[in-house]
Amino acid sequence: MPSISNIKSISYLKSHAAQISEDLEMNGAPFFITQNGEASMVIESAKQFQEKESLIAVLKIIALGEKERMQGKGISVAESRAQLAAARQRRK
Repeated sequence: MPSISNIKSISYLKSHAAQISEDLEMNGAPFFITQNGEASMVIESAKQFQEKESLIAVLKIIALGEKERMQGKGISVAESRAQLAAARQRRK
C-alpha cells in the first residue's frame, strides 16, 4: 500500500520532476500520480522497472514449464540427468 506522501497530482509532477527523480533514487517507493482526483499513472525508478520485468519473465517461463508438465511433455529427472551427462561427455 502506498504511503500518502507518494500520492501526488499531475501538477506536482510537472513542477517537481527532478525532486521526484531524486526521491525514487533514494528510497525507491513509486509515486502514484492523480489527474482530476483520479489515479492516472505510477512512476517508478528504472531499476525497479527492470527488476519487475525480469521477475515477470521468470514467472512466464515457470508457467510455460508447468503447462507443459501438465500436458505430459516433460521428461523425468533420470532422463534429464542422462542428457546432461551425455552432453558433458560430448564436450570432452
